[in-house]
Amino acid sequence: MFTAVEAGREHPLDARIDDRGRLLAPIDRPLLGWVRKPHGWCRAEACLPAARAAAAETPEGVDVAAFAALVGKIAVIDPVERAVAFGAGEGPFAQALSVDDAPDFTLDGVSLSDLRGRKVALVFWASWCGCRYDLPAWQERHAELESAGLTVVSVALDRSADDARRWIEEAGATHPALVDAEGTVAELYNVINVPTVVWIDEEGRIARPQDTQTATDLFRSMNGLDPEVSRAALRRWVLDRDPGLTPGQVRERLRVPTAAERRARTHARLAVWLARAGRDGAARRHLGEAAALAPHDVSIRRGLMSLTGEDPFGDAYFELREELERANIPIYRPLEA
Repeated sequence: MFTAVEAGREHPLDARIDDRGRLLAPIDRPLLGWVRKPHGWCRAEACLPAARAAAAETPEGVDVAAFAALVGKIAVIDPVERAVAFGAGEGPFAQALSVDDAPDFTLDGVSLSDLRGRKVALVFWASWCGCRYDLPAWQERHAELESAGLTVVSVALDRSADDARRWIEEAGATHPALVDAEGTVAELYNVINVPTVVWIDEEGRIARPQDTQTATDLFRSMNGLDPEVSRAALRRWVLDRDPGLTPGQVRERLRVPTAAERRARTHARLAVWLARAGRDGAARRHLGEAAALAPHDVSIRRGLMSLTGEDPFGDAYFELREELERANIPIYRPLEA
């Protein structure tokens, strides 16, 4: 028996490793919510035709990794720990990051789709980042522009709600202040560092893709960002309907995750589960795999430091900064105002 780790949940998976190193599951039992029927595998109204599913079926069972790929998932398997993590993949069954249809999500009882008809500024931050001090300023922007049709939705990339709660309370947040403890929203929007802001218009389209924006100048000496630039741009979008980018520029600048980035996030998901289970050695191994696949993903490499006892404000972080600078990998990725 293996443990399957998905976004926000875990469950037992009746599966075994065969002599070729494949993880095989029984063909007559549900897998990832899909059920085998005579004409193929089906989940709700969606069906994977039997002819396509045959690529993952063997006489001994279903190849879990191959099946996951067919239904828009990535599988990372740890035979030693008897665990498999599933992350977002590609294909017709995957929820793609698209300018025309910002991925919906429900977190802490708030659904993005419930805000249709309003402009939304998704503000990604974390307690392990100096941008935690920006939260009161984002609350001020929400209060200033709420009556004009804007809702600020802050999303903390903290693996524990307790880590984020203090900062949310100190900000006096009246805007939806959410905690992405499983990393699902960061995965949907391909957030590779914080602070990152995404603008979504009244029709649910992305008006400004992943943008490094600050709301205070506390760390301007490190990031070189002027908070008044982002504030003025936000006001122009809300009050003057000017997002500052043409639709073509938005498409060009949207960072869609690569296959390597998707696999890195899946390794990170498994690492988080292993760390929470007290399996620190295995967690470090999967964090190392994630770093090798996506060395630029600070949300993984810094955001999960505390899982292995490292200080995200200490030497390990500054060593990471130096590594990225030597490799000419930008830490902050602001768009033009």
